[in-house]
Amino acid sequence: MLNCCLHYCLNGARLPRALRSSHVNSYSNFSTVRSSADSAMAALNSIRVAAVQMTSVNDLSSNFSTCSRLVKEAASAGAKMICFPESFSFLGPKSEDSLLVAEALDGPIMQKYCSLAREYSIWLSLGGFQEKGHDAYLRNTHVIVDDAGNIRSTYSKIHLFDVDVPGGSTYRESSFTEPGKDIAAVDSPIGRLGLTICYDLRFPEIYQQLRFNHDAQVILVPSAFTPVTGLAHWEILLRARAIETQCYVWNPFPFSTVIASAQAGKHNEKRESYDRLSTGITVADIDLSLIDSVRKKMPIAELSCVTVSFGFCYVINMHENLVNI
Repeated sequence: MLNCCLHYCLNGARLPRALRSSHVNSYSNFSTVRSSADSAMAALNSIRVAAVQMTSVNDLSSNFSTCSRLVKEAASAGAKMICFPESFSFLGPKSEDSLLVAEALDGPIMQKYCSLAREYSIWLSLGGFQEKGHDAYLRNTHVIVDDAGNIRSTYSKIHLFDVDVPGGSTYRESSFTEPGKDIAAVDSPIGRLGLTICYDLRFPEIYQQLRFNHDAQVILVPSAFTPVTGLAHWEILLRARAIETQCYVWNPFPFSTVIASAQAGKHNEKRESYDRLSTGITVADIDLSLIDSVRKKMPIAELSCVTVSFGFCYVINMHENLVNI
C-alpha cells in the first residue's frame, strides 16, 4: 500500500481506506485507485491527480530519472497534476550534503523539472526542494510548476523539524534551514491549492488560514515522516486537517482533499522514512463539487467564532467585536 493513498467520505459516512476496499491495478510499480466512490468521481467536475511515493537518495541524477519515469506514467494515466514528496530531488545522510546541492529556483536542477512538466504537459507539485538561502542556510521550498514549465507559486516551510528526545535522537532542521514567512495558495487544474510541507501538518493554524483566508480546496502535504512518527501520527493528522478544513487532503476524507506524497524506505545509513511499499504512484479522480456540497451542508466557515493569524487569536462575540486573547 502506498503512503499517498486517498480516502473518500460521502454524506458524512467514513469509508474504509481506499486502497484496502478498492480495485487496484498494479504494473511497473504503478497503482491506480478505483474506489467505491467511483460513481461520484465520474461527475463532470472530476479531475485526475497522481501522488508519488519514492525513496530519494543522495544522487540528483538518479532521483531525476525516477521522477521522470513517474511523470511519464502519471501523464499516460491521464493525470493533470503529479505531486512529489519532500526532498524529492535529493536526500543525503548529512545536512551539509543538502547545503552543497542547494541552488536558486532558476538554476539547472529546477529547470530540468520545469522542462519535464513542459514535455508531458502536466502540472508538478515539487515539495521540499533545497533552495539556496542566505549565508550557510537553505530554504525547504514547495514549488508548483504548470504544464508549460513555468513556476506558478512557491512556499518555504514555516515549521522546521527541531527535536531533542531525552536519551534519544536530536535533529535540528533550523541549524541549516531558514524558515519561511508567508502562506501560499494558488489556482490549478485540480482546484485551489494550499501549500504546506511535512512538519507543518502538526500545526493546524496554517491549514485554517489556507481554508478560511485563502479559499483552499485541495491541500498539499509533501512529507518525509520517520518510521516511528509516521506509523503513529501521519494518517491521523492528515484526516484531522481534512475534516477541520473541509478540503481534500490526500489520504483522508474529501471534506478537503489533502494530497500527501511521501518518502519511503531506507535512503542511506542514517535516514529511513515511514513506508508501506517503495517507489510508485497512486492516481485518483477528485470531484470539487463534492467539497461545495459538504461545505453547504455544514457551513463551518460562517459559524466559526475564532479567527487565527500568526501570533494572535481573536474570538468573535455575539456583537461581532474582536477581543485579542
